[in-house]
Amino acid sequence: MRASRSLALAAAALLAGGAAGCGGGEGGKGGRTPSARSAAPGSPATPAPDAWIPGQIAKMSAAEKVGQLFVPTFSSRADALTKIRKYHVGGLIYFPGNIATPAKTAAQSNALQKASKIPLLLGVDEEQGIVSRTPFITAFPGNMALGATRSPADARAAAQVTGAELRAVGINLDYAPDADVNVNPRNPVIGLRSFGSEPAAASTLVQGAIGGYQAAGVAATAKHFPGHGDTATDSHTGLPVIEHSRATWERLDAPPFKAAIAAGVDIVMTAHIVVPKLDGSGDPSTLSKTVLTGLLREKLGYQGVITTDSLEMAGVREKYGDSVVPVRAINAGADQLLMPPSLPRAYDAVLKAVRSGKITRKRLDDSVTRILRLKQRRGLFQGTAADPAKAGAAIGTAEHKAAARRVAEHSVTLVRNDGGLLPLKGKKVAVSGPDSGRLQAALRRQGVATAAPGAADVTVLTTANAGSATASRIRALGPKPVVVAALGRPYDLDAAGNAEAALATYSSSGVSVEALAGVLSGAVKPTGRLPVPAGGKPAGYGMNYR
Repeated sequence: MRASRSLALAAAALLAGGAAGCGGGEGGKGGRTPSARSAAPGSPATPAPDAWIPGQIAKMSAAEKVGQLFVPTFSSRADALTKIRKYHVGGLIYFPGNIATPAKTAAQSNALQKASKIPLLLGVDEEQGIVSRTPFITAFPGNMALGATRSPADARAAAQVTGAELRAVGINLDYAPDADVNVNPRNPVIGLRSFGSEPAAASTLVQGAIGGYQAAGVAATAKHFPGHGDTATDSHTGLPVIEHSRATWERLDAPPFKAAIAAGVDIVMTAHIVVPKLDGSGDPSTLSKTVLTGLLREKLGYQGVITTDSLEMAGVREKYGDSVVPVRAINAGADQLLMPPSLPRAYDAVLKAVRSGKITRKRLDDSVTRILRLKQRRGLFQGTAADPAKAGAAIGTAEHKAAARRVAEHSVTLVRNDGGLLPLKGKKVAVSGPDSGRLQAALRRQGVATAAPGAADVTVLTTANAGSATASRIRALGPKPVVVAALGRPYDLDAAGNAEAALATYSSSGVSVEALAGVLSGAVKPTGRLPVPAGGKPAGYGMNYR
């Protein structure tokens, strides 16, 4: 009998009478496992769902335990199988190069799970919006658009659709949602990935998204702790320093992570950033025991899995070598090591540290316990198989597309409408800028007459992260009225003061362009509200048609 089958049977035996489902958030405090329920006098106590885990850990070798800490990339199925069999990895992360059709992806997930003694966390960075790795997924606008809806129900719906489609191809972990509060318009790495600049609003949306992923049977990840929203440096290419005081961190950055923990988030991802007022060592938070153990575990009470962000990123590699980083991350409080630049080097370094006592056996066992509990809570020991024959039919359904359309329509934000220029029905409209062809076609479907710029009554200028260049583009269009529609970051509207009307969609996805056309034509009423200050208006501002 295969070891994975034995583990499943052992778990099932202990779960009899009290099976753990794949629903969201049980146990509070980020996956804290509940104790066994009280039994009537004289009756046997019902075992806790994870009562089998200590016995399982006692049977594992140090090499097998260390393997559970790693979630590497893989270049091919053969490469993945080698990493599973040789290094006993706890999971793998998918990228577009590993993803073909839904049926082939489901079959590959099954093959990887079959090769592993312990069920794998098969993850992906599927935030939607500008960070989307799964080419066939139903496309939603992304987090900042959800921030404009102000609707936890919309955030939950988007995450549940995304989670259901991922689970259909055997992916059981999403490295989402982003819990960063974006307060820096120049932030090159977060921006549209954030729900917005208001901690309270971001917190409710983070909780909605976590519930949606978990309801679909997919583990959710809040990232990037302690908060990556106020930097002008990209941690992929450098080491950002955020000068927030402890009081500012408590007020601004911490609330969405506290909300995620309260919602039972499965994983918290670390940030490769330095926050000197939280830890004066100069180490990135990923390698900071003060931040991961002191703040996240002890201050916030989080007991679930902590994963590093990708260890390939420059922000975590500037100060220490690739053999030192994984050991320091584990001793800081991380449980999983994501995307080490060299799995053999990182694995050998951690195993050596365990055998020498630099990483204690208790420290290692604590991490493996949390990882197995996560896999238990998400139902992986009860089955991981996807159905390749049904995977395609579960993706892009009419219901899922309707959910994406609703979110997009709810997100479009009207920031200015001088003289009641909008809606545009009854006017001849020219369209200029990125995605102008798609928007022009969508306007025609809404019954709006389109024309060449010289013959039009009004021009709609689309922008996509044009910044200050937006102003010159408006001037170049001449004296006729201009409507600016920001399809990317809404900060473009800061330079759109000469336009008679201004809107934001936060996305250039197909559903967002269609939603914009609906609002411009008057078929859809704008209901979105700014998730960040833009266009001279504060967060929370949004107009409607009278």
